[in-house]
Amino acid sequence: MITELDRRIIQATVDGLPLVSKPYHAIAEEIGARADEVKAAMQKMLELGIIRRLGAVPNHYRLGVIANGMSVWNVPDEKITELGKLVGALDFVSHSYERPRLLPHWNYNLFAMVHGKDRASVERLVAEIKELLGDNCKGHEILYSSRLLKKTGLQLHAAPENRIKNR
Repeated sequence: MITELDRRIIQATVDGLPLVSKPYHAIAEEIGARADEVKAAMQKMLELGIIRRLGAVPNHYRLGVIANGMSVWNVPDEKITELGKLVGALDFVSHSYERPRLLPHWNYNLFAMVHGKDRASVERLVAEIKELLGDNCKGHEILYSSRLLKKTGLQLHAAPENRIKNR
């Protein structure tokens, strides 16, 4: 499923795309390919689900955004898709997704990440989400990040059948 070109692209981008005006050209030069081949191969890997997305992953702390709050919401299951799209479309929500409830201990099924300069700003933005959800909001909380997790690029792992067993 992964070609030799794909493998070289993945290895060249494990720490992310180069921060230059023509990243596909830089990758192509590094791996000995043409820029159009690199771009086409990456597009195909996106379509096949080998790469989930291409996008910027900023270090919020370096940007002065030190309050990172995952807002969790209890909304009606039958409206989760509709409400998730509304919340995810807000310009201050970096990502939003559905997660299963773990009753009786965890009632929340909609998650939305909100970043701010401080907790008060995050709380103001979360209040906007609550207003948007209206009567569909049956409860919510904000879970603040306590540390920055290392973000990594695409990495290759051997398929289970290709791993060497020590037995």
